[in-house]
Amino acid sequence: QSYCKDQIIFVTKEDHETPSSAELMEEDPNDPYEERGLILPSGEINWNCPCLGGMASGPCGTVFKEAFSCFHYSKAEVKGSECLEQFRAMQECMQHYPELYPQEDERATQEQSSELQQTSRDSASAKSTSATKQDSNATEPSTEDSAESSM
Repeated sequence: QSYCKDQIIFVTKEDHETPSSAELMEEDPNDPYEERGLILPSGEINWNCPCLGGMASGPCGTVFKEAFSCFHYSKAEVKGSECLEQFRAMQECMQHYPELYPQEDERATQEQSSELQQTSRDSASAKSTSATKQDSNATEPSTEDSAESSM
């Protein structure tokens, strides 16, 4: 038996005259193509959730999963308080790959830097446009001057 997510049913005019006896298939909680949140109905963590931003894969994926699992399944009075070692290991791993896991302050610095670059490009562009207008005005004879000199 093969599994199909969708089933196509052709209906005749006569079929429409009688009430439907079609049965809807129940959702499969293990369907990997079904949209799910971070926590699956079973209570397990959905490592494929887009909300994790790919953190569960890559060079630090294993230590991320260990730290996140520890926090998720924590029964401590202060949730996750027993997970400090796992989170420290995750942070150390991420520091080895700053291009993949930029720190918040680095991210802000990078954004400010790119904004400054864009602003200086914009002002340079505006200056060159302004200079071009001045040059074109200087080379064109003024109509007032032409009119006065012909008198």
